[in-house]
Amino acid sequence: MVTTPGSESFANRALTRIVATLGPASGSPERIAELIAAGVDVFRINMAHGDRTAHEALLRQVRQVSGALRQPVGVLIDLAGPKIRLGHLFESPTQCDEGEEFLFVRGTTAPAPRALVSNYAALVDELEVGDKVLLADGAVAMVIIEKTRDHARARVVNAGSIDHRQGINLPGVKLSIPTLSAKDLENAAWAAEAGVDMVGMSFVREASAVEALTELLRQRGSRARVIAKIEKPEALENLEAIVAASGGVMVARGELGVEIDVAEIAVAQKRIIKTANRLGKPVIVATQMLDSMQRSRRPPRAEATDVAHAILDGADACMLSGETAVGAFPRETVEMMNRIMRATEKLLPQHPDAHATPDTLEGVSPVTASVVFGAGRIAQFLGAKLVAVATRSGATALARAKMRDPIPTLAASDDPITLRHLGLFWGITALSDAPVGDPAAFIAFVERWALAQGAAASGDKIVFIIGSGLTGGGATNQIVVHEIA
Repeated sequence: MVTTPGSESFANRALTRIVATLGPASGSPERIAELIAAGVDVFRINMAHGDRTAHEALLRQVRQVSGALRQPVGVLIDLAGPKIRLGHLFESPTQCDEGEEFLFVRGTTAPAPRALVSNYAALVDELEVGDKVLLADGAVAMVIIEKTRDHARARVVNAGSIDHRQGINLPGVKLSIPTLSAKDLENAAWAAEAGVDMVGMSFVREASAVEALTELLRQRGSRARVIAKIEKPEALENLEAIVAASGGVMVARGELGVEIDVAEIAVAQKRIIKTANRLGKPVIVATQMLDSMQRSRRPPRAEATDVAHAILDGADACMLSGETAVGAFPRETVEMMNRIMRATEKLLPQHPDAHATPDTLEGVSPVTASVVFGAGRIAQFLGAKLVAVATRSGATALARAKMRDPIPTLAASDDPITLRHLGLFWGITALSDAPVGDPAAFIAFVERWALAQGAAASGDKIVFIIGSGLTGGGATNQIVVHEIA
């Protein structure tokens, strides 16, 4: 049975957002409700696993639970992308010893013990002498030493074992493979028709691919945000344009950690986050954040520290993958992430790089940016308990999120899609059913909500950000300080 989270949930909820992947361990209405109560703001559906029936069921269950709880929750579908994989090996597993040589040949089934095939027909054509080939998530490394019309000869430089269908990574190799596969296009069309809120785009290499997916969604009437997953060296080369074209970005550290030197991952993460914050785009940090909690109720210190550093770098959200999809402790993992976030967020005032200001935030009306910044300063000076924003598109709420001050923000909209998008915005709690078209009624509504949640009491102040944008045009341009009688 689905129940409403306790009244203490708002006070105990982190300002950094939590994205959780659904799967066998979490794909029931009861588990979904538990995870929302524990702190999940957006659910991810990985299109690389399951079929259409399973995906539709998960989306339907999230919508039903979210509606029952009267709490907007976003849904992100993650397109699989054109993942290059080994085909059927002659023998699985196959041991690859250092110095041993293998042949990449055409086809999908290996004809001999040291022959390797793949699901990418042009692989042999596009490999060149000197190219590095990584297998088994980078555990096995080979270098191409000879190229002919029919094969590419590779020498093992890092030994290990490989199996059927494992991924192939080709760092620095220029490939002609399209960013969206036929299956991705089919899934994107479904996402548009089903009203999915965000679409993750894998293996992005250039901004034009993000723009093409955005156009595909818009043509089908979808306002879904395209979340560009940064996991290729080419994406880092074209980072500015990709971030500008996207509705948000993901630091996809799994593939990125194979495609670039693992020693550079932390530096790349900081650069991606900084670029996204400057351009006013939500940014998610993903992969192995609390990976050990798939099997354990308590994470090691390194994982807890990793989550903390993502927050101090300025991430809007952190994502859980196997931890909630197939792990033994999905609820406990979300609760732990929420605890780490809350402990870390106390340090954000000491990390100015995580904060935007009107002169550093691009892509936002300067009036809106200035008013939002000023409202935050006023709220801190007055010791206000909350800031409340009325927004149509979510732009004002996103600008507020990028300021990163410690006062929680309530955001209301008469658009349910906007309310679900808010789940990716740092420090923003979405309010359903608020009368945003009437400032006086909106203020009264927020006051009642704050009192009911224990977020404010008699004599406390709430700073409101409202303006002409509520009536169909112009930037948000009004600040109202309200004291609860």
